[in-house]
Amino acid sequence: MKRAELIFPRPPALQATAPAEARGLERDELRLIVSTARGHEHAQFRDLPDFLAPGDLLVVNESATVAASLPATGSPGNFILNLSNQYGERLWLAEPRWSNAEPGPLPLKSGEQIEVAGIPARLISHYPGLPRLWFIHAEGDLHDAMQRAGKPIRYGYVTDEYPLDVYQTVFSRVPGSAEMPSAAYPFTQRVVDELCLRGVEIAAIVLHTGVSSLEVETETVEAHPLFPEAAEVPPATANAVNRALAEGRRIIAVGTTVVRALETAWDGEKVRPFKGFTRLYVTPARGVHVVSGLITGLHDPATSHLAMLYAIAGQQIVLSAYDKAIAEGYLWHEFGDSHLILTRENRTPVNFKKERVAMSA
Repeated sequence: MKRAELIFPRPPALQATAPAEARGLERDELRLIVSTARGHEHAQFRDLPDFLAPGDLLVVNESATVAASLPATGSPGNFILNLSNQYGERLWLAEPRWSNAEPGPLPLKSGEQIEVAGIPARLISHYPGLPRLWFIHAEGDLHDAMQRAGKPIRYGYVTDEYPLDVYQTVFSRVPGSAEMPSAAYPFTQRVVDELCLRGVEIAAIVLHTGVSSLEVETETVEAHPLFPEAAEVPPATANAVNRALAEGRRIIAVGTTVVRALETAWDGEKVRPFKGFTRLYVTPARGVHVVSGLITGLHDPATSHLAMLYAIAGQQIVLSAYDKAIAEGYLWHEFGDSHLILTRENRTPVNFKKERVAMSA
């Protein structure tokens, strides 16, 4: 797949500069564009239950956001260090930035000593193919540093600082994500309760997100490097997914993180329990084997997440949805509006909800 296929003209102004709460909205009042083979429909996120059916399996990410942005000092002076992923007791992948709004690269060298929230650390090397990211070895506990001095990772389009709880979702349970698994941001307990009343099942994975992927820079999309992220598909979720597959029910991922976790756990016939790291790159060339729907945010041009959407729904459906979202002023990024993609109609037997209720009684 060519990088040029991921390009579309998004106006720079269409980005959410503050969370829903700061704009006087409930999270589930954010907008939702729903895409199917029949076309696109506009709604609010609180209308999500109207588009799902008894027997649909919703898979969510229970990773919680940590305060991964830390003050740092070194030869360039003062800067910020956004922790991304932990690969050992004191080994981290991190992104040095001049500020929230101004990324690197910084004039840093392998072997250089820096201080991160007062903790000495050594720069080891760039991540292969991603020079903005560095492996670092800390001489102290950076988890403690995050508790003491960390802030949520924030980029320049978000105009103010907000507390960590704004970056959590209703599903947040296991701390570890450098950035919020933001597809679940618009969910409220009201929406979750309504989904359950309608007979929608909910299962969970954990995938700890690293720092945001920037634009694909290679001409061939599949050549763009991805760094490993820690993930777990527990046995209960693997069993729920496999039952849904066997019964012909829809499996709808809440976020690209869930797609990566489930596809990593796919062995060619079914989903197996999994715990480890994934570098899986879901592109149209690879395809998807597990999900038949996705709830996600709106993704920037030339990003790896957009390639995943093409793999799920096809380029034409995704770009036509984005044309309509742009025309209606939908907002991008973690506090922005949402996109529900359904690749097929629900084929659940009419008596599914009644059967499930009887089984649980």
